[in-house]
Amino acid sequence: MTLTMRKFTTLSSVAAPIMRVNIDTDAIIPSREMKGVTKDGLSVGMFANWRYTNVDARVENPDFILNKAPFRDAEILLSGENFGCGSSREHAVWALKEWGIRCVIAPSFGTIFYGNCVRNGILPIVLSEDNVKAFAVVAERGANGTLFTVDLLAQTVTSPEGGAHAFYIAPADKEMLVEGLDPIGLTLKQDDAILAFREKDMAQRPWVYL
Repeated sequence: MTLTMRKFTTLSSVAAPIMRVNIDTDAIIPSREMKGVTKDGLSVGMFANWRYTNVDARVENPDFILNKAPFRDAEILLSGENFGCGSSREHAVWALKEWGIRCVIAPSFGTIFYGNCVRNGILPIVLSEDNVKAFAVVAERGANGTLFTVDLLAQTVTSPEGGAHAFYIAPADKEMLVEGLDPIGLTLKQDDAILAFREKDMAQRPWVYL
C-alpha cells in the first residue's frame, strides 16, 4: 500500500534547542518505551530519560526544553552533530513525528536516521555547526515565541533575526517531502511507463509470464 504523508513546503515555528552531540536513537526513544506493534503512542516515551525525573510515574523534568513553553509546541528541533546515530530503529522518527516535530536541524545525522526522517515526512537539514549554535542562541533568547522559517522549495532556513541560510537536499528526497509520498508512491508516479514496459516485454518474451 502506498503511504501518503503530510506535504512539506514551508514551516514557521519556534525551534527547540537540544544542543548535545551524538544523540542516538536510544536517547530519542529508549528500547523499554517500544511496547506496541504500531507507530502510535511512542511520543510519550520520546527523550524519556531526559523529559522525566521519574520515568515510571511520568513526572516531568521542568528543566528539559520540551517541557517548557513555548518549546512544548516546537515543530523544529535544533541539535548537535551526529543526531540520530546508533541503532536503525525507525521508532525514533515515529516518536518525533507523533510529538509534532517536522524538521530537525543539525550539523550531521546518522545515515539511516536521515533516510528514515525523509520517508516519514520529517525534513532533516544539515547546516554548519556555527549556524546551528547561532540558531540555538536566538531560539533560547526568543522564548516568547520567536519563529524560524523553513522553506523547502527555496531550500532555506531563515532566523528570526534575518538572513536566509541555504541547505542542500537530494532531489529525490525533496520530491518525496514536497509531494508527501513514500518511495512506493514515487515509483507509482511512473505507473504508465511501468505498464507500457510490461506490455512490450510480454510481447517480446511471453514465456517469462507463463
